[in-house]
Amino acid sequence: MKEKKLDLIALASIPLVMTLGNSMLIPILPIIEKKIDITPFQSSLIITVYSIVAILLIPFAGYLSDKIGRKKVIIPSLIITGIGGLISAFAAWKLENPFMLILVGRFLQGIGASGAFPVVLPTVGDMFKDEKVVSAGLGLIETSNTFGKVLSPVIGAWLAIFLWFLPFVFIPIFSAIAVVLVLFMVKSPKDQEKKQQTFKEFLQFIKKVFHDNGRWLITTFVIGCINMFVLFGFLFHFSTLLEKQYDKEGIIKGLILAIPLLFLCIASYAAGKKIGENKVIMKWVILAGNVIASVPLLFVKPDVSLTYLVVMLSIAGVGIGISLPALDALITEGIKKDVRGTVTSLYSSMRFLGVAAGPPVIAILMKNNEEWMYYILAGMGGVAVLITLFAIKPKANEAS
Repeated sequence: MKEKKLDLIALASIPLVMTLGNSMLIPILPIIEKKIDITPFQSSLIITVYSIVAILLIPFAGYLSDKIGRKKVIIPSLIITGIGGLISAFAAWKLENPFMLILVGRFLQGIGASGAFPVVLPTVGDMFKDEKVVSAGLGLIETSNTFGKVLSPVIGAWLAIFLWFLPFVFIPIFSAIAVVLVLFMVKSPKDQEKKQQTFKEFLQFIKKVFHDNGRWLITTFVIGCINMFVLFGFLFHFSTLLEKQYDKEGIIKGLILAIPLLFLCIASYAAGKKIGENKVIMKWVILAGNVIASVPLLFVKPDVSLTYLVVMLSIAGVGIGISLPALDALITEGIKKDVRGTVTSLYSSMRFLGVAAGPPVIAILMKNNEEWMYYILAGMGGVAVLITLFAIKPKANEAS
């Protein structure tokens, strides 16, 4: 792993950039609502549009990365992400009614995101032969992703102090840094050559993979979706509460919003270091993580103290942080390299589906059934626990 340290650092910059480009907008959504006169549901679409287009295109990015090589997909994707950021920034800066053009920019960022972070997971899998090292590498990538979530609310809130649309301006800057790092520091594995497989043959191969491994694969996809739905759902609500109920704004709001994410990041790093290559352990880590994430959400009520709310959400963050690297490892190590890019991309699509659905669903519940909101989030975590228990059976479901 030491000889690939620079490669891993460069690859880890990608989830960091992607997360900053999305999550740092969460604390400023209430500000955007005021500045351009839109509703909470409309502001949630700024997150959702980005994720929906990524969901649709991620599988194609995975196929392309298997076909032509990982870097040839990652670098153009990062450039497209930067262009999308520029368009959103220009709209916010110059237009009187910028909402639709901001969404166009976010749409382009979603296209870029589809070929960036999801392709990182199979790239790490390609770089190492030892599964323990793969798990450690994936743990670093997931930690970078979660560390980005920790930094995002602080950076987003801090930048918005100077100009409310400044977070949009920094998206192309972060993307350019990642392009340089990947271009010069990531070396493609020598055995990764262009695949001569036709698209029809490829689809038949994918069909066989799902025929042989379908139950545990689909289960991990669904759990990844649930984890991100719960995370982005309670973050969206927490961001709104901090301003409207607790009168916290600016950098203070960003710091408080980052606390549950900091615990998520620490848990993700620790879990990634300890998982190893044992798929039975991965199953129980996923199950334990979702239990830890679900239970505290049952005890979140309206009008609780800010300290109590932060503690409950931080415990939930620990659970999600434990679950995610185990899901990454189970998917990446359980599938052959030939189709690893596509399968991990489908998994990433499901995670993006959770990101896309969380904020608008919570926005609707905030308006109609706020008292049920956290019961619903906890219930979804309970579903993840049950399907982990009954549908992931590693001994019978090793990759063919």
